[in-house]
Amino acid sequence: MDLGTTQLLGAPSPSSSSSSSSSSTYSWTHNVFLSFRGEDTRYNFTDHLHKNLVQRGIRAFIDDELPRGEEISQALLDAIEGSRCSIIVFSENYASSKWCLDELVHIIQCRKSKQQMVWPVFYKVDPSDVRNQRGSYGEALNNHERKFKEQKLTNHDESKFKDNMKKMLRWKETLTEAANLSGSHYLEGREAEFIQNIVNEISLHVLHDTHINVAKYQVGIEARGRDLHKVLDVYGNDVRMVGIWGNGGIGKTTVAKAVYNSLAHVFEGRCFLENVRERSIPYGGLVDLQNLLLDEILRGKEIKVTSADKGISVIKERLSCKKVLVIVDDVDHLDQLNNLVGGCDWFGLGSRIIITTRDKHLLTSHQVSIIYKAKKLNFGESLDLFISWNGGRNKNLDDDYVKAAETVVKYSQGLPLALKVLGSHLCGRSIDEWHDALDGNLHSDIKKTLKISYDALEYSVQEVFLDIACFFKGRKVYDVIPILDGCDHKPKYAIEVLVDKALINIKQDTIGMHDLLEELGRGIVYQESPNEPGERSRLWFYEDVYRVLTKGTGTNNIKGIIAKFPTPYDICLSDDIFSKMKNLRLFINVNAQFYGDHVDYLSNELRFLHWPGCPLQTLPSTFNPRKLVELYMPRSRLSQLGEGFKVI
Repeated sequence: MDLGTTQLLGAPSPSSSSSSSSSSTYSWTHNVFLSFRGEDTRYNFTDHLHKNLVQRGIRAFIDDELPRGEEISQALLDAIEGSRCSIIVFSENYASSKWCLDELVHIIQCRKSKQQMVWPVFYKVDPSDVRNQRGSYGEALNNHERKFKEQKLTNHDESKFKDNMKKMLRWKETLTEAANLSGSHYLEGREAEFIQNIVNEISLHVLHDTHINVAKYQVGIEARGRDLHKVLDVYGNDVRMVGIWGNGGIGKTTVAKAVYNSLAHVFEGRCFLENVRERSIPYGGLVDLQNLLLDEILRGKEIKVTSADKGISVIKERLSCKKVLVIVDDVDHLDQLNNLVGGCDWFGLGSRIIITTRDKHLLTSHQVSIIYKAKKLNFGESLDLFISWNGGRNKNLDDDYVKAAETVVKYSQGLPLALKVLGSHLCGRSIDEWHDALDGNLHSDIKKTLKISYDALEYSVQEVFLDIACFFKGRKVYDVIPILDGCDHKPKYAIEVLVDKALINIKQDTIGMHDLLEELGRGIVYQESPNEPGERSRLWFYEDVYRVLTKGTGTNNIKGIIAKFPTPYDICLSDDIFSKMKNLRLFINVNAQFYGDHVDYLSNELRFLHWPGCPLQTLPSTFNPRKLVELYMPRSRLSQLGEGFKVI
């Protein structure tokens, strides 16, 4: 299933309703919220638990005698929503407090909408009494119902009574749901040890797994996190692998980190393997990653594997019964997946494996059927992110800066990396410096990231990438394939690889490419000979084309030329204008005005000759067009094609 860019977080359980907010980027104000009945445990168990949590460095919220009213206070609601975990101390008289029951309802709602952890503690009560509302819990609910009926008789308010009975139903359902969660049961004796066990367990979730730093400015991450939460369905019992696919700098790792932070507490073990591509290159790199995976999930159980094959066996043996969350970040080779997350049977039921990569084919080869295509930022998100990096969202920019900022946003085309690099680079600079920077070449940091995917391509695919960047972006794929096929590039395979690696896209049969990738490709060609365009393999910039054709500085390096000028330029043909271009495969004239009626030479390597208005009366007699795929010369002055065409 390829999800593409559909709007797809917040589906923690099959029974939960759609989420109105997400914890993928939520800023927690507390680690733990303590819900308890003050009369029962404020000055004994809950007080001791709170002190032990604080001593461990856990930020725990405890209700310090907040004023009680008919409705739960907004301050308490905010505290619940801002806590990564809630501990509910079910004591004998917990259900006798309507306040506590309302707290409980909101806690369970936040568990669903924000993927918060909930830990019930059954303090001297039977969990089945809470689950089935028996004993003191049944008595308390009966008392609430009796009081609601008395209020109805006194106030004659039928509407209020119906609302109260709906609330009763919610309380009962929530008590049942909360009592079904994994937690701790205390009867009597060794209370200090019992508390310490709770603190140890909670600390594993809120301290030992400290949140991974996501991004300085988290613009657009929450919406993309919601997409991923939906397809992950973390409360399902299957083992599920999900791929996040997209080109470099689009934010795959950033979104994966946010999702990891929001979901880690749901799993028995979790591990984020970052920069797998780089870390697996050194000798023994995969073994080191296997050891890291085992260490992160098994927590302190010393297991050291010495070979990749041994690591596979140990991972399958030790993790096959554990519900784990594993993120394998920036994968570029199938061996990495085979050695780290080889199959769904390696992990326990409910496990979720997330893989980020630039190569879609790796995911399909590993039988990952759920693939989420990372989405670019829209214009508003892009502008927000750029301004954030350039001094803050609340910064008031004058009109010149606003126009320049909008230029940056259009230039970046929704690529977060470009907005980050340019935003931080331009921060505090004058408007003249902004214009200078925007007029310059692709920033080296952006270029370095994007070029990783190019460098990983085999030579023939690199050649197709450069041809598309220089000549064929925006053309119909069925027009381009025959031309490239004539150049011996196996274009169908190359285009498939480029699509899988998110370096190009095909929409409505048209080849598309991100402007920054186009700039990267053209920059690679430019660097072949920065000072002499005639030494480069491809010419597309009109000044370079004009210089080479008018001064006769072409060389055997030139494989393709496109003559496209802002206004028609006059170019006078000379006999030897093409004589040094022995390897010219492609000549496309868009709007240059050529004069002269004779040239001595055209390359026999030409596959594509596109020359409207050609002034030649005949093609050179030495021209043998045996490799020609397309000849397009409308409005030309040709009276005959030449001797070479007789042998085609």
